[in-house]
Order: sequence, then structure tokens, then C-alpha cells
Amino acid sequence: MFSEPTDPRLTHPAAPEAVSSGSVPVPTQGRDSGVSPAAPEVVADDALSVRKEKRAAILASGNMPYAYRFDVDAHLGGLADTYATLLAGEDSQDRVAVAGRIMAVRNQGKAVFIVVRDGSGEIQLFCRIDTLGEDKFAAVKELDVGDFVGCTGTIMRTRRGQLSLLATDVTLLSKSLRPLPEKFHGLSDKETRYRQRYIDLLMNPNVKEVFSQRFKIITALRSAAVSRGFVEVETPMLHPIPGGATARPFVTQHNTLSRDFYLRVAPELHLKRLLVGGFEKVFELNRSFRNEGMDPTHNPEFTTLEAYQAYTDAAGIANFTRELIQAACLAANGSLQISYQGTALDLSGEWPRRPLIELVSQAVSRPLSYRQNVQELEALANGHHIATQPGWGAGKIIVALYDKLVEKTLIQPIFVTDHPLETSPLAKRRADNPDVTDRYELVICGREYANLFSELNDPVEQRQRFKAQMAAKAAGDEEAMGYDEDYIRALEYGMPPAGGVGIGVDRLVMLLTDTESIRDVLLFPHMRDESF
Repeated sequence: MFSEPTDPRLTHPAAPEAVSSGSVPVPTQGRDSGVSPAAPEVVADDALSVRKEKRAAILASGNMPYAYRFDVDAHLGGLADTYATLLAGEDSQDRVAVAGRIMAVRNQGKAVFIVVRDGSGEIQLFCRIDTLGEDKFAAVKELDVGDFVGCTGTIMRTRRGQLSLLATDVTLLSKSLRPLPEKFHGLSDKETRYRQRYIDLLMNPNVKEVFSQRFKIITALRSAAVSRGFVEVETPMLHPIPGGATARPFVTQHNTLSRDFYLRVAPELHLKRLLVGGFEKVFELNRSFRNEGMDPTHNPEFTTLEAYQAYTDAAGIANFTRELIQAACLAANGSLQISYQGTALDLSGEWPRRPLIELVSQAVSRPLSYRQNVQELEALANGHHIATQPGWGAGKIIVALYDKLVEKTLIQPIFVTDHPLETSPLAKRRADNPDVTDRYELVICGREYANLFSELNDPVEQRQRFKAQMAAKAAGDEEAMGYDEDYIRALEYGMPPAGGVGIGVDRLVMLLTDTESIRDVLLFPHMRDESF
């Protein structure tokens, strides 16, 4: 029939790998891709030189090391199912054309065994000199791990049960000049992994799985919103005035208009203009930008879902928020009972709602009030090692106490309600308590995942709030909002009562994929400059 190696092992140039199942083993890691740091991979000059020489030889022979196209009629992931009943030693005689990257090679004289991977799976190519002919077989022996190839042949199963493609033709599609990282240990250095995500995805399949889950989560969020009658819209990324959130913006220059613009910190004010214009349910799932620090939960550019619904309030939009997150959780995990970094979470059912000041009062074991003496609250904050700033009112100090003492203790999903007016410039006051706004924050496992409130639609009060923000900016608050006169004008035409929410999609993906760092759920996180 056909020859077969006496040792059913394919060898990567750096280490032997068992491939009885046709797969290439990789390091076992958690879903957060947390692996022990190692020195960044250094590619030896001779390895590059050898591959460049092969490229030059291909060109000198009149062939191309980088093809224009290859017509594929089968993907590798489906072949195992299609030929599950093919018996050991049988040849199906079914011809297919496949393409992918070489992940392992073993040369056994008159036969070469190659593992090829495409986006769906892997297969072993069985290349024989008597099937390919001497010239093509000689070209196959010059292939390297990392090269892209196209192959036509028939599906067969070796005597040891390995599903393989008996090659009748192998075409080099793209010559790899850099050898892949040593596969047995994988690509482990985090800095290298984040900078070279293309190799991280290739060498660490669990990383690719996290991003597959991310895309499912985003699709589920979008579908859940659309199924509830929301219309997806697009609003500007360049804003003449930074607004919609208290944050430090990025500044850029528009040459034609000869003025500064700001990368948006939030799409909120434009989305609410659409409510004025007659849309009743709108959302945008897109990027925003904040010129702030980077840590495990923050990146300068990030993805949010912001949604606004006319004729509802914070309570109504809270239900919508819960339904979206539950839909995303089911899409990613198939269950509403999940674990995050070893903590069991239950995202099912209704989620409790508790006022912020009630939680802080409980934490400090004394009743607090937003009308309490500021000096007394400053002393309380300082006693908990919280440095207050001049100009802070009672509301901001109480929120600082909440941030320090309370938020990290909230594990199961909870809506923290009734935030002070001082820290909520776009939220409507509570009718029964003018010291607080009808604003909720969703907290899970000690982190905020969504901010939602009944939208302020009184143009006179909004003007006063903007003036207060400008005063804060003049006093040195770089995160204070700008004064958006056109938004005031829009409100003067009339905006219906509405509820709105902003959901941090990156953090939500972290939660639903049990990932510790935001860099592990961003394909290309921001990094400090690399030295070459």
C-alpha cells in the first residue's frame, strides 16, 4: 500500500512532539494566558540567513516564494468528522485541496510527514517521492516550519489510524523567514505575546479561544439589543468638545479647520441628540478613548456599548442591562453560573439594588449624609488613608469612601444606586431626594461593569451642571467635562424622559472568559515603545 514511519512522531526542529492525534501539543495554561515570564525569544541570525537563502534560491529558479492565490475546497477542521468512519490503512480516493501553515515536519528519507494548520484545525500531509516525483519531493524537503503551503491529494488513514492527506501536489504559498518560537515551551514572555499577538494566537490556542469568546459576547450583546427594538447607530469619534464622561481626553489637530479636536471619551451626548431627533431606542457598540493610566482593567482605547431608551428611567434600563449581560454570559459559557478567578458567581435572576450611602454608612459603622459637615467627612476619609482635595464636597468624599471601602466587597451582581449629584453631571435628580441622582452602577466581583441613569433632560439645569464642570476644570480638574452649547440647544428643543447605560465591554469579556488582565482580551493592547 504505502510506507509509514516506524515511529509515529513528527519532529519540530527544536523538540520532538507526539502527534498520534494529528495535533501539535502546546503549553497548558489558564484562560487568562498567565504563564511564567521568560526572556523574549531571540531569533538567531543564521536561522534568518538560511531561510533568506532558500527564498533567493526559489527566485533564482524562476519560481515565486509568495503565491497570489490557491483555490481551497476543504477546511481541515471538518475533515476529521467527515472521515470519522474511514478505517486504518484505507484510502478514500476523495481528492481535496487544502492550505495552511506548516507546524511540524519529519523527514524520513523517501517520505516527509508534515502537520499543516488552517483556521479550523490540522491534518498530516503524507508526502512520498513516488507520488510527487523527484523534483516536487525535493522542493517539499526544503520547506520549513512556518511556511504556508497548498496541497492537493486524497484523504487516507495510516495503518496507525492517523487521518492524513496523501499529497499529489504541494505548493509553497508564503515563505516564512523567521522560525516560529520553540513550540514545546510556547511563546511565554508576556511583553512579547502582547506586542506580537499574531504569534501569540498561533502558538497558544487558548489565547485564540479567548478572542473567539470575545466575538461571541459582542455578537450576543448586539443581537440582544436589536431584538429589543434598539437601532444601532454610528456617531463621531472626533469631538470639538470633550463630553459625555468625566475623563482626560486625547487632543488632536484638524488641519483644514485649524482647530483642536478630541478623541471621544464617550458617545453619550451625540446619542441623546438622536432622542431629540425622534429615535426612541438607540445604541452604539464602538471605541472610546481616555488619556489616562494603564493597569489590569484600563486601556487608553476601549470598547463600550452605550444605549438610550426614551420613556423609561434608570430602573427600566437596569433591567435591559441585566438582560444583555445574561445573554452575553449564556453565549460565552452556556450557563449563568460561572467562576471568575476562583470565585463562584451567579448571574441568574434579578439583581439587588442598594443605595450608595447606605453601603458606605454600613462600612464605616455610622450613618452618613450628603448634607454632613465637609470637615467631618474629610477627617473620616483621612482616617481611612484617603487623601481629599480642596473643593471636594460631601458627595465626592462619600464616593471616595465607597471606592476605597465598599466596591471591592461587592461580589455577586448588584446595582449600587442613588449617586450624589456632585459626581453625576448628566443624571437626573431623584424627585424625592435632591441630594442624589437616579443613577446606578453595576458591580460584580468588586468591579464596575455598567453605569446607567435616568437622563437629565432639563436644559436649564444641564446648563448649570456644565457651568459647575467648567469651574472644576478651571480649578485644575483635567477630567471635568467641556461646555457643550449645542447639546444645551438640543435639550431646549425637548428630549423625552429616557434611561441610558454604558457597559464596559472589555471588562465584561474579562469576567465572562475568566481573564485577569484587560491586555489578554484586547487583540493589540497599547504598550510602551519597543527597542529594536
